[in-house]
Amino acid sequence: MGTGVAMAGKIINIAQQKGGAGKTTLATHLAVAWAQKRGRKVAVLDVDPQGSLGVWYEAREHYLGKENTGLTFKRANGIRAMAEAERLAKDHDIVVIDMPPHGTTAANAAVRAADLVVVPVQPTPLDFWATLPTLEVAAAEKKPVLLVVNRVPPRALLTATMITRLGQYKVRVAKATLGSRVAFAESIGGGRTVLETKPRSLAATEIRQLATEILRKV
Repeated sequence: MGTGVAMAGKIINIAQQKGGAGKTTLATHLAVAWAQKRGRKVAVLDVDPQGSLGVWYEAREHYLGKENTGLTFKRANGIRAMAEAERLAKDHDIVVIDMPPHGTTAANAAVRAADLVVVPVQPTPLDFWATLPTLEVAAAEKKPVLLVVNRVPPRALLTATMITRLGQYKVRVAKATLGSRVAFAESIGGGRTVLETKPRSLAATEIRQLATEILRKV
């Protein structure tokens, strides 16, 4: 298996019911961060009917070439999601799933396959409330959850309060946070990530720190 932090076919779901939380952006960046470790095999699985992950991967193939994406890409729908995730986990160190809205068959099936559910949440009350259904689904399946505070603006006074409130739900909150940075959106539009377009940026540093933290929790 891969080098670095020991993994054994771990399945990591990126989930959030509320649109615009940065779910697909987070999934792509984490997948590339993990794939950059030499010898580590990473797969990305698009289970979201919107297909944003698939659009990103097609752009990646166009820009880098089909043999140079550094990732394995698959799509799955409905109850096939769990079977596809488990199949990929047999010959990959990490499988990253871009989740669909919760309450669907595909969502429930994908959660059952997960070793960890990672939930991006923006530092606003509305986003905090929108996270609760995701936490309930994971709790029903007895799956561990890690919340990632995303798109944190400068001087975000609400962030500390949010983290305290989220802690009341007995879920872990990542120490690493992601700032509100244009670089994330700019890079994903070309099928890449900030790790490739701006590898020395603060945005890239934040992603690396988060990727390392997540692997320590699975």
